[in-house]
Amino acid sequence: MKLFGEFSKGIWKENPTLVLVLGMCPTLAVSSNAVNGLGMGVATTFVLVGSNLVISMIRNIVPAKIRIPCYIVVIATFVTIVDLLMQAYAPPALCDALGIFIPLIVVNCIVLGRAEAFASKNGIIPSAVDGLGMGVGFTLSLMVLGLTREFFCSGSAFDIKLIPGWKTDFMLMNQAPGAFIVLGIFLALMNLYNMKKAAREGKAYKAPAHLDCRHCNICKLDKE
Repeated sequence: MKLFGEFSKGIWKENPTLVLVLGMCPTLAVSSNAVNGLGMGVATTFVLVGSNLVISMIRNIVPAKIRIPCYIVVIATFVTIVDLLMQAYAPPALCDALGIFIPLIVVNCIVLGRAEAFASKNGIIPSAVDGLGMGVGFTLSLMVLGLTREFFCSGSAFDIKLIPGWKTDFMLMNQAPGAFIVLGIFLALMNLYNMKKAAREGKAYKAPAHLDCRHCNICKLDKE
């Protein structure tokens, strides 16, 4: 049950995109359609699970002062693996669309954040489950964002035309402003749901204390 809780938190309660608001660069850049969002999400999930596993294994032998460079080397190794696998087996159109954003997973704050906040403090299995949950949550949010933008741009989903009569694309949804608009709507709907849920329970909605910026250690890394 505990492992299920670790997995499910990344999908909803601590969704990297819609709750923690992390990884905004790939979220806004590659979510122009559902296929790109799915591809980016799967690649990031692979890196999350692999790096969490390895970092959990070496957490007791890595000196504290050099842990971040070590974590980055581990993450970069898995990013290289997924990049080469995609170049070998993924459709060329997907590789071209994701482009530089696959190598940039190395500096994705979701990956380094889970390494520092969870994998470095927990066992192998919980760390792998945490990485999988966060990766699935990231994938679902990217895919839904991409699906929404793709449909309102051209009336299609996963490159399949759903409205044959839709001849002229609504290009705003395919550009950066469209990404900000759709993401903003999703964040607003998430907050509205949480506020209504709290109101039904007779409470005022407040973000969980452990998600508060003051409880994050990432900003302190450059001071060590």
